[in-house]
Amino acid sequence: MSRTIRPTTGGSPPAEAWRAAETREDAALRELAEETGITDVELGPVLWRRMCSFPFAGRRWDQDEWYYLARTTQTATAAQRLTELERRSVAGARWWTCQELTRAHETVYPTRLAELLRTLLDEGPPASPVTLDTEIV
Repeated sequence: MSRTIRPTTGGSPPAEAWRAAETREDAALRELAEETGITDVELGPVLWRRMCSFPFAGRRWDQDEWYYLARTTQTATAAQRLTELERRSVAGARWWTCQELTRAHETVYPTRLAELLRTLLDEGPPASPVTLDTEIV
């Protein structure tokens, strides 16, 4: 789950932005439903946090990201309520194994995701959220 802090060149924030009255948890569940169609979810603890900055759609975005553990038995995905920008920029969604993430030629963010997931599967959730290194693209 990402929260946009500010675009550095103006414009409206991406869909990942928090809405005024939402908690982080509400925003995470909303985003999951909008981007994957998955609504039957047990939201767990925050696993990781990171700051990142990246160019996208002609401007630079600075984000404070919170990654939650979420459990579901719903495996089919179907994006719903995407913004126009999301429809133009998202090619699809699928599930990845840790092994697939390790071997991926695509850039995956956070860049240590395969390692983080392997640790999560081996050791369980951390006692408190782990702060990841800032990524500036």
